[in-house]
Amino acid sequence: MSQSHLDHRKGLLITGIGGLILSVDIPLLRLGQGETWSTLLLRSGTTFICALIIWAVWSIATGRVKTILPGRIGFAVAGLYGLGSIFFMIAVYNTSTANLVFILAFNTVFAALLSWIFLKERPKTATFVAMFFMLIGVGIIVREGLSSGHLFGNIIALMSTFFLASAITVTRASKKDMSFAAIIGTVLPMTVAAFMVSQHGYSVAAPGWIIFNGAVITTIAFACLATGPRFLSGPEVAMFYLLETVLAPIWVWLVFSERPSDPTLLGGIIIITALVSHSIWQMRSSRRRSRMAEIRHPI
Repeated sequence: MSQSHLDHRKGLLITGIGGLILSVDIPLLRLGQGETWSTLLLRSGTTFICALIIWAVWSIATGRVKTILPGRIGFAVAGLYGLGSIFFMIAVYNTSTANLVFILAFNTVFAALLSWIFLKERPKTATFVAMFFMLIGVGIIVREGLSSGHLFGNIIALMSTFFLASAITVTRASKKDMSFAAIIGTVLPMTVAAFMVSQHGYSVAAPGWIIFNGAVITTIAFACLATGPRFLSGPEVAMFYLLETVLAPIWVWLVFSERPSDPTLLGGIIIITALVSHSIWQMRSSRRRSRMAEIRHPI
């Protein structure tokens, strides 16, 4: 078996583990039984401390001090990730898990639109088709929120998705290493949460779940998912992010008996089908281009 095939299998394994681990993020937050700002403070603080430890160990082991944020653009990206984290946590406590993860999958649409507007990267026809169906799916979920009382949480989830897509777009435009930007971005939600907790008090019934989430789950998940692009194409990596979209509602259903509503399931199925179909199309197109390049430039 060639080295490229071995690398591809390694990438599938590493990224698959990352996506699977990430799927328990929201259930663990719910198990913490904490108030929004207290949970955000504990989770962000734990993640930030662990990131600093990893950075220090990496720097000592390699003998090179890794740049945490590359200039002003790095602070902008960290700020966008921070805003996304704040709105994500608010959404966790103001809408159902199924609504949240299905709406977060809309990140792909926002990223494509922002890239088209600011990077002049016009989406292909297949992308427009996928975006159209995803809009229908999100529309069904948000509309259902009008009757279920989740409208505020659904809108907040959309805003979180927009900030995350903005961070990705700015990162791509800068062409700089932003591997630590998302972690440093926890400083903003940590600061905001600390202020809110000082005003309203701290309340987390089971802090161990939140500490475990911040120290282990998010650290390992994002390390694996960040490693994936070394061995896999972008569309293949994106496929594994869908594991959270599919599995998180199932874990919450099993643990908390929170069954997604029929409109939410319908909207989610439309979103996932559109995303999976588009990702498969992208992978096939990428492989076709690679084969053509090998034919034109044989070694």
